[in-house]
Amino acid sequence: MADTGVNLIRIAGPLRAADVPHLCERVAAARHGPDEDVICDVTAVTTSDLATVDAIARMHLAARKAGGRIRLRNPTPALLALLGLVGLVELLGLVVEMEGHAEQREPPGRVQEAVETGDPAL
Repeated sequence: MADTGVNLIRIAGPLRAADVPHLCERVAAARHGPDEDVICDVTAVTTSDLATVDAIARMHLAARKAGGRIRLRNPTPALLALLGLVGLVELLGLVVEMEGHAEQREPPGRVQEAVETGDPAL
């Protein structure tokens, strides 16, 4: 997930239709060189609705027109689920990067089951 900072766009707040032209301009301006992805850090995006999905799809199209693609960094679980539900992750080949804290990457604990006397052995 290395980036130079030049190709990183931090997006915050609710995304609305009026934001789309400016966001698309930022995506196109952030492309520097062939095969360089624009990383859109959406950690601070506060909405997970169809307006947000539309904005992300249009940013992706702007990047494709400029010869690249976008990578979403740290979408909320709700936004990631909505993007998957509408098919943007698979359809557009949208790349999603997740940065978790150490405790988020720990494997889940084992389930402990009680054994009742008289249960048959498996």
